[in-house]
Amino acid sequence: MKVIVNKDACIGCGACNAICPDVFEINDEGLSEVIEKNIKDDLKDDIEDAASSCPTSAIEVEE
Repeated sequence: MKVIVNKDACIGCGACNAICPDVFEINDEGLSEVIEKNIKDDLKDDIEDAASSCPTSAIEVEE
């Protein structure tokens, strides 16, 4: 699984970090970024929830 945050679309609302802090964090610029590169299958549901909760659809999830 590959997770990408589109920095141009991200507004830094923090929903992804609140839902899945093992994968997302808010950086010094106030935008979300992926911190976990080796994503475990047990985080799949949380990642999909984070992506669907993003108000700007800035999170892309690839299988």
